[in-house]
Amino acid sequence: MIVDPYFYALAVPAVMMLGLAKGGFSGMGALSLPMLALAVDPVRAAAILLPILIVEDVVGILAFRRTIDWRVIAWMLPGAGIGIMLAYGFASVVQPSAVLAAVGGISIAFGLWRLWTERHGLPDARPSPGWVGTMFGVASGFTSQIAHAGQPPFQLWVLPRQLPRDMLVGTTALFFGAVNWLKVPAYLALGQFTPANLSTSAALLPVAIASTVAGVWLVRRVSAQRFYTAIYVLMIAVGVKLVWDGVV
Repeated sequence: MIVDPYFYALAVPAVMMLGLAKGGFSGMGALSLPMLALAVDPVRAAAILLPILIVEDVVGILAFRRTIDWRVIAWMLPGAGIGIMLAYGFASVVQPSAVLAAVGGISIAFGLWRLWTERHGLPDARPSPGWVGTMFGVASGFTSQIAHAGQPPFQLWVLPRQLPRDMLVGTTALFFGAVNWLKVPAYLALGQFTPANLSTSAALLPVAIASTVAGVWLVRRVSAQRFYTAIYVLMIAVGVKLVWDGVV
């Protein structure tokens, strides 16, 4: 198990943000891996976080299991599986930094546009058809496999559909719960589920579970309008971080 205090100084807040994201504050979790990568190799950081993500998914799915849009899952999840396979199979020829920078730029533009339309009362864009959701699912699976950063592509297709708050949270929880299990074989193949990594994940689990439960409690006490505004602001923040990671 990792015992470096500097690692845990970064890991504890990173896992707390991950838990709040799984509890309903979508977007915060994308900041966790970059934080953890300041202390350990990014691939190892991702492997440490994956078991935590899987456990947190269970909490989120159980809390919102009655509010899931199965049409979103049906359109996006097959694409996510393709994206995960592409990310693993073509890692040697595809530059992850370029993908993350592009996703970050789109996230910033989308978040700013949505904040503008909310403030000025412009009409919402019509939701795009299902096959477009499959394409965004590919992008979400790809970036999730690379850096657990699948939220922006997912939100780009789902948010214009203006799902009720709890349905958005439940659908997000189930989608990424399935995506994270689909990523397990790749990390097994990379040899990253070592005893040291798994024991470190276990040490961080209490923080993760407590944060997820706190997120579930908080998200149900925040108004829907503020909830969506918070997501758009977080999308911009995450987008800035992804662009930074992609170009530096």
